Amino acid sequence: MTPPVTVGVVERWRDRLPVTEATPVVSLGEGGTPLLPAPRLSAELGCELLLKWEGANPTGSFKDRGMTVAVAKAVEEGAEAVICASTGNTSASAAAYAARAGLRAVVLLPQGGVALGKLAQARAAGARLLEVRGSFDDALDAARELARRGTYVLVNSLNPHRLQGQKTAAFEVVEELGGPPDLLTLPYGGGGNTRAYALGFDELGVAPRIVSVQAVERAATLASAIRIVAPAHRQEAEAAAEVVSVSDEEILRAWRDLAELEGLFCEPSSAAGVAGLRARRPEPGTRVVCVITGHGLKDPATVDRTAPPPVAVEADLDAIAEAAA
Repeated sequence: MTPPVTVGVVERWRDRLPVTEATPVVSLGEGGTPLLPAPRLSAELGCELLLKWEGANPTGSFKDRGMTVAVAKAVEEGAEAVICASTGNTSASAAAYAARAGLRAVVLLPQGGVALGKLAQARAAGARLLEVRGSFDDALDAARELARRGTYVLVNSLNPHRLQGQKTAAFEVVEELGGPPDLLTLPYGGGGNTRAYALGFDELGVAPRIVSVQAVERAATLASAIRIVAPAHRQEAEAAAEVVSVSDEEILRAWRDLAELEGLFCEPSSAAGVAGLRARRPEPGTRVVCVITGHGLKDPATVDRTAPPPVAVEADLDAIAEAAA
């Protein structure tokens, strides 16, 4: 019996991507992520809220959509290695897709600024991890310079192939809904994903309102995936979307509620879109898609800091029943 073949982004959307017959398919089965109704949050917000669950991608974040295209094009161009600066999700994705393609991967990390779950993925996939004594922006500057020297192919979202792959999420949203949502909200870190959604919607000839949600304290937010002081795509992202700022407390509340009310465990930064909806309530009856960008297992340390620990009990039914009440 022939096993089923999972079709990834390049095969599914080949006619809308910058690929040729010479472009290899470097896939881990990315894309095709679910669009989940959120009935309890919908009732609270007075809208029809749907969650685009990008944590279902192979390495647990939306980055895989763009990385499959960027790495495939790097292979096509004869590259031997890729490089990126990362606050976590890009490193995991770059390492996995480089391994899939047989390339070396080098990851530059801002020292002390990346969640351990994300580092574990990149380490497991064999990437060379270097902690830069500085910010994400310092690490990105170094990665860009090494790429300019011709030593590596840069696979951050400054690589245009990344955005081309990421725009496919917009195609999926419109396809599943049978049309565009009234409003799309998503986290705002570097701005690449905002730009990619806008690109995808524009290609389809639709123009939903886009709201990108950032942390008030970008440099120090607990939402490490959006801890980026100087967004690389600021000009284009802010031309395409309204920007809303929320506190870390608002992000944490949305993060807890996504798990406790809707059963969706995401990393804190992924809850920024829901926090933004609470800050700027949509019109009653609005159809809203909120992009949940990464899985909660990316950042288990936040659970340790904020959720009650397990309670020790005797192996006795009455004691267990009392403790569970």
